[in-house]
Amino acid sequence: MRRDAWAGAQQRARPETSAGAQQPDGALLGPLLAGSAQPHQVRRAAQGLGLPERGRYAVVVLGTAATVPDGDGDGDGDGDGARWCWCGEVGVVLLGRGGLAGPVGSLGEAGAGPGGVSPVVGGLAELGLARRLAGAALLTCGPGTHEIVTLDERLPTALVASRPELSARLLAEVLGPLLVLEPAERALLVGTLEVWLECGGSVGRAAVRLRCHRNTVFNRLRRLERLTSRSLSHPRELVETVLALDALRLSAARG
Repeated sequence: MRRDAWAGAQQRARPETSAGAQQPDGALLGPLLAGSAQPHQVRRAAQGLGLPERGRYAVVVLGTAATVPDGDGDGDGDGDGARWCWCGEVGVVLLGRGGLAGPVGSLGEAGAGPGGVSPVVGGLAELGLARRLAGAALLTCGPGTHEIVTLDERLPTALVASRPELSARLLAEVLGPLLVLEPAERALLVGTLEVWLECGGSVGRAAVRLRCHRNTVFNRLRRLERLTSRSLSHPRELVETVLALDALRLSAARG
C-alpha cells in the first residue's frame, strides 16, 4: 500500500475534529515532528489523529525511494495493535503489545527500507526528538539496501555519521596511512581487522574465517598497528580504530 492509500485508511478510521473537519496527517504531525509544537498543537494533533497524548511512540524515517508496506491503517500487520500515521517519508507508530520489535520486523519483511527507527519516547510532544534520532539511524544504512535499523543497534556508527566533518578528520587521523596503500593491500588489512572484530578479538577464529594461518592474522594486525600508531590491545586506541573503521565504511558507501 502506498502512503496516500495508507493515509486514507487512517483518515477514515479516526474521529473528526471539533470543527467537524478532518485535517491531513501531515498538517497535524508536521509541527510535532519538527519539534516546534505548542501544547495546544499537541492536543489538537492527538484529537485529530485519534491518538493519546501520552503513550509509547517511535518514529521511522525511510529513505526517499522506500515505500510504506501493506497494511489496514490500524495496525502493523502482526496483530499486536500498533497504529501508524505517515507524513511523507516519516512514520509515527503508537506501539502495541509487542513493543518496537513488531513494527520494525514488519517494515523489514515488506522491504520498506532503508529506514532508521528512533528509541521509544513517552508521548506526542517528544516526536521531534524521536524524528532527529531516527534520521541519525538512517544515516548508517548502506546505499541500495532495504535494511531497517534502530538507533540503539547503530549508536557508535550514528555518532560518526551525524558529524561528517569530525568523521572525515577521524578517518584521516587514524586510518590515513592505510588510504595511501595500494587498494588490494588496504582491503586485505581492513578485511582482516573486520573479521578479527567480528570474531571477538580471537585470532584463532579469525584465521579459520580467513582460511589462513593464525600467524598471518597476527602479522596483518601488527602491520595495521604500526601504520596507525595505535594498539588494538589498548581500549581507548581500539575505540578510535573501530570508529575510524565506521567512518571508512561510510565514506566508501557515499563514494
